[in-house]
Amino acid sequence: MSLKRAFWVVFALTVANYLAMLFWSLPRLAVNGMFPFDLRSAGYSGDEARAYLSALGTDQRAFYSGVQHKLDTLYPGLMAASLVLAYHLLFPRRAAWGLGLVAVAAATFDWLENASVSAMLRVEPQALTDAMIATASGWTVWKSSTVPVALGILIVGLVRRWWLKRRAA
Repeated sequence: MSLKRAFWVVFALTVANYLAMLFWSLPRLAVNGMFPFDLRSAGYSGDEARAYLSALGTDQRAFYSGVQHKLDTLYPGLMAASLVLAYHLLFPRRAAWGLGLVAVAAATFDWLENASVSAMLRVEPQALTDAMIATASGWTVWKSSTVPVALGILIVGLVRRWWLKRRAA
């Protein structure tokens, strides 16, 4: 399979997974005006985490730790693969490998966030320690900080490609 074809296959899977989370699983986890941890890009305090987990019903907790985390286990890897493949289509090989580390870091932070949130979902809100919350919140902030950088690299690559084509014409 060509690099371009591989990109489009992985990109389609990434978009399908993302849309499933965006329009199906994550909205099911919004409760009393509070959003799931994954959507709190600036992180969250201990009080906010405890309030959110207290507001979740038993079925929602099970859905979060089951369905949502299964989708969100696939998503970071698909996103990183899509970006790395795109970088290889847009940049010289050596640069693409280096830039790809940003996408891999974003995926890693997302997986660490998921593991930390899973740990929080396994205990009662009153049993959450400040350290557990700070760790999960920190991974959320790191993920939320690196994903825009990885997407910015993609935009730079697209503009670079457009510019090079324009100059060649």
